[in-house]
Amino acid sequence: MDTYADDLHQLFEKLDLTDVMMVGHSTGGGEVARFLGRHGTSRVSKAVLVSAVTPGMLKTDANPDGVPLDVFDSFRAAMVKDRAQFFIDVPSGPFFGFNRPNAQVSQGKIWSWWQQGMQCGFKAAYDCIKAFSETDTTEDLRNADIPILVSIHPRPEMATLGPNSTKLTPRCIRYYTERMIKWSPLTLADGGLSSCARRGPSKNSPERHMPSRPFVWMRSTRSC
Repeated sequence: MDTYADDLHQLFEKLDLTDVMMVGHSTGGGEVARFLGRHGTSRVSKAVLVSAVTPGMLKTDANPDGVPLDVFDSFRAAMVKDRAQFFIDVPSGPFFGFNRPNAQVSQGKIWSWWQQGMQCGFKAAYDCIKAFSETDTTEDLRNADIPILVSIHPRPEMATLGPNSTKLTPRCIRYYTERMIKWSPLTLADGGLSSCARRGPSKNSPERHMPSRPFVWMRSTRSC
């Protein structure tokens, strides 16, 4: 995860990006959190974590409801055995929710996911499992001083790998607001990002240095 964050920071520096709103889903959410922890918020004005792996997925003493390590070991074993089949099995089942009863399965999405996976180098894909499953971003989030919107899904089978990870994110922040919405890309934008912008202090505002951290935790009330 450090490599992901550092690569992204190099891009920010090269393009001289400022006042950026970072949005990360799943592993991308972990990358956003680690970026904020390692490189600060001088170029970032707000962040959005959508069904992210933050603050940590792995079952530990500090996270007893997390996912056991043997689940991720099985991912690695399946990839070593037949990575082409692995990149079919994941999107065919839990990733898009196609394992739900009466789900409308899109073979096109499955093959698109497979194609993207097969284009990735084997070692990079293999190492990614450790990055998204074992990285703890608790301190990264705790030290962030910008508005952060966290959107999670209420149905466990629709979450990245279960409901436990993202629900812990608010505990990493001193203050937060929870809102229940009917999920859609538009409601996420209107109800979430706009409120994030309203609540978030300006980088030029003295409020930026106050100990409280503006935070909106958003949960949807139905699947999209």
